[in-house]
Amino acid sequence: MATQQSQSIQTLLEAEKEAAKVVQQARQYRVQKLKDARTQATKEIEEYRKQKEQEFKAFEASHAGNTQNVQVAIDKETDVKRKEIAEAYKKNKEEVVKKLLDRVVLVKPELHRNLKKVQS
Repeated sequence: MATQQSQSIQTLLEAEKEAAKVVQQARQYRVQKLKDARTQATKEIEEYRKQKEQEFKAFEASHAGNTQNVQVAIDKETDVKRKEIAEAYKKNKEEVVKKLLDRVVLVKPELHRNLKKVQS
């Protein structure tokens, strides 16, 4: 009976060792799968980033011409407005200076309206 018990214990120890090996292999398998998944995800992210960069560059290139055209149109419009302002300045300069001088030089002395109310 003692030999049978020792044989049973030996069998249990071997089964425990075998179970530990299986658990260790499962852990290694899980770790390897996680590493593979991370690597795959990194590759997919990099491919997606490159694709979006290419799309952005294509979009930017297609709209760059429009931006330049708009800038040229704005520059032309600005030049036209600047010329109009310069012409208006030349045209009205004398009249404005005359009006300013008239206001400064020609003073009509009169009592302030509040002063009249106080004296009444």
